Amino acid sequence: MADVPIVVGINRTQDGSLAVAVGESGMYSLQKDRITRRRGHWGRLGDLPDTYLPALPQLKEPVSLIVESYSCDTEMEHASAYHGELRETLSLRHGAPIALLSHNLAHLYGAFYPSPYEQAAGLVIDARGSRVRDFTEQLDLPPGTDSELLEVASFYRCARGRIECVAKQLWDGDWARPAGLGCFSALLSAALWPGESDEERVMGLAPHGDPDALGLPDLDVRGHEVHIPAAWTEAFGAAGAYEPGGEEFRRAADLAAAGQRAFERALGRLAEWLHDRTGLDALVFAGGAALNVTANGRLLRESPFRELFVPPSPHAGGTALGSALYGMITCLGVGSRFRWTDDFLGPDPDPAAVEAAVRGLPDGLHAERPGDLVEAMAALLANGQTVGLHQGRGESGPRGLGNRSILADPRRPGMRDYLNREVKGREWFRPLDPVVPADQAGRYFELDRPTPFRQYAVPVRPACRDLLPAVTRVDGRAAPQTVEREAAPFLYDLLGAWQRRTGVPVLVNTSLSGPGEPPAETPEHAIETLRKTGLHALALPPYLITKRA
Repeated sequence: MADVPIVVGINRTQDGSLAVAVGESGMYSLQKDRITRRRGHWGRLGDLPDTYLPALPQLKEPVSLIVESYSCDTEMEHASAYHGELRETLSLRHGAPIALLSHNLAHLYGAFYPSPYEQAAGLVIDARGSRVRDFTEQLDLPPGTDSELLEVASFYRCARGRIECVAKQLWDGDWARPAGLGCFSALLSAALWPGESDEERVMGLAPHGDPDALGLPDLDVRGHEVHIPAAWTEAFGAAGAYEPGGEEFRRAADLAAAGQRAFERALGRLAEWLHDRTGLDALVFAGGAALNVTANGRLLRESPFRELFVPPSPHAGGTALGSALYGMITCLGVGSRFRWTDDFLGPDPDPAAVEAAVRGLPDGLHAERPGDLVEAMAALLANGQTVGLHQGRGESGPRGLGNRSILADPRRPGMRDYLNREVKGREWFRPLDPVVPADQAGRYFELDRPTPFRQYAVPVRPACRDLLPAVTRVDGRAAPQTVEREAAPFLYDLLGAWQRRTGVPVLVNTSLSGPGEPPAETPEHAIETLRKTGLHALALPPYLITKRA
């Protein structure tokens, strides 16, 4: 690789991650928690030699440039120590620099440049990004703007070769005076699950509540800024933690429903403002707020933009990839051909690691090599069993999309309860989502475009809701993943075998993980998930592993 530029992007914040861009089209991305097994693990000193270097052989090649992305935490104070670690651990080409990139711009680079668009409006919404003093992009701010203010939303006009920041919402960081849609989402989650941050729980709980029951108002949207009325901060302070039943559950569900509606309406108004400002037809959306598939579905249906793209890793973990692309495109001037055609960006698989894991199976597990693994899996699924699938390179985003997945029969009414309780170890209301061949998705879902990364919740066709109870939410929606053979051939073939057996080309697809865990990265992680949960079987091609009992 002597003549091929290699750029390393590193996210030093929540969901710590590293990406390696290799030449014009090669890309690897790995989130720290996949290795450490601590979900959402923050980036820290020691990550490069201890976590990333052993997992990614590409880091042993001479590196042309390193780009680090920080947010507003104190890690930037340790920049000199980080840079020392980089120089000690990596082989840097002569004069290879270390560049810094601000948080929201890293989000944008990971969304726009790999998108299908030549030009688009860009929207980034997060709870807290970089401070004004650390912004990479140019932005005209009023004289005297405090350099300690934080970005909580950023708005862009994008074309290949030119990124223009048209506005930002800034915040002083005082949680007694919260501002911004990302802050609102974080506070809503923390009110219901103190000490945790899991907005997807709120999204799952919301359809079970009444958004009008608590009399809470819409958020105060002024142009590109979102402000949080006092009634909401009072509601957050008065909210009791989520409880699984009774009056406490009803109140929690009502708060989630009101919050989800307020979030969706405010997001829609921001999109309208950005469309008016840019006049563009397409929108790319990133930041933690873009994980809200229900809100994304509403944007798709109701916003003035004709096209919408949400990358598979819009959260902080995706900023390493954005940093690597910034380095390749903007710093080195190398035109990147990397596009989000799939999300399988993890380390290259090691067949020897699969063989070693199978040889070392714990007691109670049995491995075989079926003549037709796809048909063997389809038979187990038709018998009501849940089957994990671990193959190839892992997903860079938080969702299992066919390489780190748990698959199940969506026609069984009790399947959602079983997976949530016995495998995932989470609340009963958490939705499961379907996977379906792209050319058949429109028969089952009100969907007119590919959704390979499960970015949008859309209505399940009324005639199909009783057929697919495990993936149809209480509001009649689902967030389907569409599959094409070129992107995921094994999963596509499995869906074909499943359809031949059942007449239905739809399966449940959720990430291969146990309670509170990130998706399994290695074969050993996958086997441990099988061993300690209610998962029935694991496909580790060419092997099928089952429980003896």
